[in-house]
Amino acid sequence: MLDRESTFKNPEVVKLLKENFIPIAIDQAYQRRQKDNEGSFYQKIANQGPRKVGKGTTQGLYIADASGKLLGFSNNRGAERVINMMRKAMKEPRTTDFGKITKGKSDLRYNPSPPKGGLVIRVTTKVLGGYEKTENTYRKIMHNSLGRDNFWVTGSEKKELINGKLPDTFLRRLIRFHLVDNTRGEPTMWGPSDIRTIKGNLENGQLSAKVVLRNGQGDRGYEAQILGIIKTEAGEITGFDAVAKGQYWGEGKYTRNAPEGRFPLAVAFKLADGKDIADTIPPQGSRGWVRGYIN
Repeated sequence: MLDRESTFKNPEVVKLLKENFIPIAIDQAYQRRQKDNEGSFYQKIANQGPRKVGKGTTQGLYIADASGKLLGFSNNRGAERVINMMRKAMKEPRTTDFGKITKGKSDLRYNPSPPKGGLVIRVTTKVLGGYEKTENTYRKIMHNSLGRDNFWVTGSEKKELINGKLPDTFLRRLIRFHLVDNTRGEPTMWGPSDIRTIKGNLENGQLSAKVVLRNGQGDRGYEAQILGIIKTEAGEITGFDAVAKGQYWGEGKYTRNAPEGRFPLAVAFKLADGKDIADTIPPQGSRGWVRGYIN
């Protein structure tokens, strides 16, 4: 969210990208672990920079030529520094003699597909208040940011929803992996024992649920109501709109600087139409662990 509002909101950065580069956005947590040609190509590039594969995160902005030769790297979100890095990379000599890049067989662990016959539901999260006023540019961006994710629904769960039943697996997956504050970074997911109260109902397409989440230490939790509408037509789900809203408290290892005490958090769910390229992105909670996420 910081990159969208700082680096890639700058018109000069956008102009340089459009005219001189082929921009690619990836989740480096996947590519640095993948045992396939795509992973090997990324790892080759990353290992030429300061952040080596196997020694933690390799996140950052990389510029490389088609041979995998690193031309530039930055992990600073300041637009001017990124522009300087891009202009410098444009002057670097590029390799023109290199072999054909073949896709080969993909590492399925890090290239999962949505459940066959199931649904993809877009998830958007927003902190609705509670932050103290600040003049810090990056803090302001965080205070206004939206968290985005995808919620995967299995084919069997979809059938139950069509038949007016609310599957327990569906509700628990939604709660554990998507009722999280991911607006400032990668969230800490809820464990099974963190679900203290769960009461759900589906009647005449009206979805309602009451949820109380609290970790073992009690320093992070969420008390929320979920209300939604599921539309069906000719044996298919044609609409899914729901909102979870309530009081959240605490923060995760990578979601620091949350508002003090309890604060209002809302999570919206909407059926994906498949037209957005982001609809194919696996859920955050499924990273390298799809079976665990589904089950």
